Amino acid sequence: MRSVAEHQQVVAELIQAPVPVRIPVGAAERLVLAADVVAPLNLPVFDNSAMDGYAVRHEDLVGASPAGPITLPVTEDIPAGRTDELTLNPGTAHRIMTGAPVPAGASAVVPVEVTDGGTETVTITQEPAAGQHVRCAGEDVRTGDTVLTAGTRLNAPALGLAAALGLDELTVHPRLRVVIASTGSELVPPGTPLRPGQIYESNAVMLAAAVQEAGADAVVAPTVADDVEQFLAVLEEFGAQADLVITTGGVSAGAYEVVKDALTDAGVQFVSVAMQPGKPQGAGHVNGVPVLTLPGNPVSALVSFEVFIREPLRAAMGLTPARTRHEAVLTDAISAPPANASSGADAGPPTRAP
Repeated sequence: MRSVAEHQQVVAELIQAPVPVRIPVGAAERLVLAADVVAPLNLPVFDNSAMDGYAVRHEDLVGASPAGPITLPVTEDIPAGRTDELTLNPGTAHRIMTGAPVPAGASAVVPVEVTDGGTETVTITQEPAAGQHVRCAGEDVRTGDTVLTAGTRLNAPALGLAAALGLDELTVHPRLRVVIASTGSELVPPGTPLRPGQIYESNAVMLAAAVQEAGADAVVAPTVADDVEQFLAVLEEFGAQADLVITTGGVSAGAYEVVKDALTDAGVQFVSVAMQPGKPQGAGHVNGVPVLTLPGNPVSALVSFEVFIREPLRAAMGLTPARTRHEAVLTDAISAPPANASSGADAGPPTRAP
């Protein structure tokens, strides 16, 4: 009998982290950075206007007020995207739009709201402070700054920052591709009329959701009847696409245990783990692909995923633990099931599973 901790270690060693890859920024959402991101340029890239208004020399407007407005000639119009270099001469103003480059010689931007909005001359009713409404180059990010560290899970703000820095690719831990294969001749798809002895297949939907919640991609293989050749054919076809294969059913000690029959001599070790539900487990490699075999009972399958697979799967993608572990002292005893309840496909002594 293998302990829960021992099987957790086996699974953790089986699920290995793939080599980091470079992918387009737009495809990196929710992935984890595998390398620091260092700013290749300043943000803002150049001094630019934070307001629609007029670029001015603040010393030209000393004392401007509603009672004593100052009028300046407007000598240039600067929309966002203008690329030629401009210089503001003393005693003049340039009309400027939000995000447009501030001309050399200008020390402030006066919002259009405190002017008459003129295009040839502008009358200004407020004295600006030096630097008013000017976003200086590098005030948010300086060239060489580490802006995102390895281990960061990429979200909308992080990806926006990377794109703003001109980065078209990022180095990330790739998302694992997990194939899920349910077995059992009694299983039929939901929505199909049930015949005597049949039940609806639910493990694939459930485990696919669990895999995706853990951050990986899930691929559901066709449900396989209790037929070794059919199972091996599905495993060969879908395993070639997988970083991990999870099977359900066919792992106990009875007859028609298709997974156990097919994989015992193929590199998978089948064991009993000291937990209930989830006693029968299997782990190994088939054709170089990690394979984990879970019980077919849906509760057992999901408990097995939570206890053994979720955290190693996340760790292989650079993700932090999804579950917080808590320890507590029992105030009442927990008794094992009666001896006659310990038989069957998924029985075993109770355990506290981390």
